[in-house]
Amino acid sequence: MSLPVYARPWERVWYYVFRAFCITVLLFLVMPVLVIIPLSFNAEPYFTFTEGMLKLDPAAFSLRWYRDVFENGMVDPSLPAATWAWLTDVWQNSQWVHSAKNSFAIAIGATVLSTVLGTLAALGLSLEAMPANRFITALLISPIIVPIIVTSASIFFLFAKLGLTNTYIGIVLAHTVLGTPFVVITVTAAMAGFDRSLIRAGQMLGAPPHVVFFKIIMPLILPGVISGALFAFGTSFDEVVAVIFLADFDQRTIPRQMWAGIREQISPSILAVASILVCLSILLLTVMEFLRRRGER
Repeated sequence: MSLPVYARPWERVWYYVFRAFCITVLLFLVMPVLVIIPLSFNAEPYFTFTEGMLKLDPAAFSLRWYRDVFENGMVDPSLPAATWAWLTDVWQNSQWVHSAKNSFAIAIGATVLSTVLGTLAALGLSLEAMPANRFITALLISPIIVPIIVTSASIFFLFAKLGLTNTYIGIVLAHTVLGTPFVVITVTAAMAGFDRSLIRAGQMLGAPPHVVFFKIIMPLILPGVISGALFAFGTSFDEVVAVIFLADFDQRTIPRQMWAGIREQISPSILAVASILVCLSILLLTVMEFLRRRGER
């Protein structure tokens, strides 16, 4: 929005100062993330910009670390790239690909459970006759408030007694606990503007409960449900503390693999993976913004 022609001099000064301040804060928050992307193309095994990179020398840039993401752990890295034998070796033996498969499988499972449980909880909490509404809401969103190290340690001691440590089911359930609060919050916000007379109208017309839910309630709260699901997916995909407590090597996810890489063998391959995750996060944020605008309409 531009300044009106009748704006006073101090209003014009504040207009530009405020926008300059906002841009500065945005750069302060975003630059540490964006600087990872050019560093991932470094031809040398360093985490800093080399002299050649600063001079924009083409020889100083390389895709070697992106290639290493696929070839790290391969039985025969000398195989010609993109061949069937190479793809098979990558799919079965690459450490990063193994972690990526675990991350997606666990995140999808946790997202489905979080979305179902969070949506049902939000629908129940939206009822006026719900007793102890505020207390139950606070209890459901407590995993967001309580430090993750405390939550993860508690889950570990519980799952150790149940025999769920070092299992995919245990990690999915732990990520469900962490992701459900986001679904509860977004669906509850969507239900805030919901006209409950539509439910009564459907019931008066003879629609059974499941028809009312899928034909009336779900289409109207769908943007909130999808937004909560995306939050739950991102929470599960980025979670490392709970995985450190509960996972073995077979259940190692991408964040856990990055943590191990930083501790055991510092490699710019971590920067390549981080760049891919940044692009994935931007994609998720774009989808969420699209859903937000659709919800406003």
